[in-house]
Amino acid sequence: MPTYDYRCDHNNRVVEIHHPMNETLSTWGELCACAGIDAGGTPMDAPVRRLATGGNVVGSTTLSNPEPACASGGCCPSGVCGLN
Repeated sequence: MPTYDYRCDHNNRVVEIHHPMNETLSTWGELCACAGIDAGGTPMDAPVRRLATGGNVVGSTTLSNPEPACASGGCCPSGVCGLN
């Protein structure tokens, strides 16, 4: 399930949650319910917006047709590529 960051302009909080791609959250109350957090003093109908983030990282080993980590066909022996 994808991870999303939402920001509430009313309280300036950013909350990271997981939910299906077809789900859309638009209020602080919906966000709190999905994240399992207390609303605090923020009105439940305060609007939230999804932030643009880098998204999840998918490793090549999870793909059905994995690609090598490096152009050399495997991990760099010296560890220079950072994928050792």
